[in-house]
Amino acid sequence: MCASYGLSGSGERIELPDGLEPLSEKDSQALLSEWMEQRSGSAKITGKNAVNLNPIIRANESGERELLMAWWWIWLDSSGPVKFSAFNSRDDKLLRSWKRPFQHRAILPASWYVEKGGKFHLPEHEPFGIAALTNTVTREDGTELVTYSMVTRDSVGEAADYWPRMPLVLPQDLYSDWLDPKRPGDESLVSEVQHGSDEISRTLTAA
Repeated sequence: MCASYGLSGSGERIELPDGLEPLSEKDSQALLSEWMEQRSGSAKITGKNAVNLNPIIRANESGERELLMAWWWIWLDSSGPVKFSAFNSRDDKLLRSWKRPFQHRAILPASWYVEKGGKFHLPEHEPFGIAALTNTVTREDGTELVTYSMVTRDSVGEAADYWPRMPLVLPQDLYSDWLDPKRPGDESLVSEVQHGSDEISRTLTAA
């Protein structure tokens, strides 16, 4: 049940994982830097009153990656956030409860996440990518809104001492598969990311 994650860094350029090329572009860096300044690098669940959007990386229909600001609590239609808890999505339910959103995926750039008092990070505090599902809706005023839900998995390593679930952190060699709009969200992809996430997840440690 991760309800807070974010990025550390300051200055004009935010260093992020290799393999997430759009973040090196000037416009993306400006958008990310503005969010870092406004939100102190902390992604929070989006509220109805104080609306905050968080950065996600997504591939469009042609496969080109883009950095977008998105609502953290998935909407399935224009009526608003779904009534059930939808800021996190279990990896073992992607083919059932999340079948439609599983076809539209994103990566959440992060260098830490918080769970039960522990602030987890990689050994050198390097950034990483968290798997997410997305859905885009058209609101009544005609504007489009991108919404997302973070994918979680069974906790391993030190994280298991704090809580049974943790974000599904992707290794860099799975970024392309996860973001590929032509790659179907199926049992094969679920298995790949579950097993592929093991090694990097075990290296996360609490400050």
